[in-house]
Amino acid sequence: MLGKRIFDVVISILVCVFVLSWLTPIIAIIIFLESSEKTFFTQERIGQFGKPFIIYKFKSMKGIPPTNDPLLSIEEKDRITKFGKFMRAYRIDEFPQFVNVLLGEMSIVGPRPERQQFLNKVILRIPKYKKMQQLKPGITSLGQIKYGYADNLSQILKRARYDLIYLNNFNYWTDLKVIFATIKVVFKGNGK
Repeated sequence: MLGKRIFDVVISILVCVFVLSWLTPIIAIIIFLESSEKTFFTQERIGQFGKPFIIYKFKSMKGIPPTNDPLLSIEEKDRITKFGKFMRAYRIDEFPQFVNVLLGEMSIVGPRPERQQFLNKVILRIPKYKKMQQLKPGITSLGQIKYGYADNLSQILKRARYDLIYLNNFNYWTDLKVIFATIKVVFKGNGK
C-alpha cells in the first residue's frame, strides 16, 4: 500500500534526523564504557516474500550469539548488560530499525521478522503463518506489544497467532492502534 509506505518513510526520516542523530553517539559511548562492545547488533532475519535481510539494533548483550544453533531470549538472558535491560524495557534497542524501514526492508507495523530456524518451527505448527510473508516485517506488531522478546517457542507461537489476526485486519486504523499501544509500552518501560 502506497499510503503505508509514505507514512513509514516520513516517520523514519523524522526519527533518524531528530532522534537517532543525537541518540546514537550517546548510546555508543554508554555501551563502550559498560562492556567495550560495538554499538550495533546485526542479524539475518527473513523479510517479505522470504527474502533475508540484515536487521539493526543497538547492542544490548555481551559477546557474539551462536549462529549455527540460535537461542531464544531466555537462554541468552545472562548476556544482557545492565544498560541493555534498560534499553529493552523502553524498546530503545529497536530504534535503528527505522533505517531498515527507510531501506524498504521493514515497515513500522508488521509481523516481527524471525530467524529462519524459528520461522520454520512456526510454519510447521501453524502452516497459515506462511501467508505472513506477503507483508513486510515490522518494528512493532500486535504480538510484540503482547509478548515483547519471546522467551520460548510457546511465546513465539502465541505471538505468531497475533500476527495472523493483524493480517486478517490489515488497515490504517489497526496500524495506528498498534503504534499508540507501542508508545504506551515505551513510555511505561513495559518492554522485556
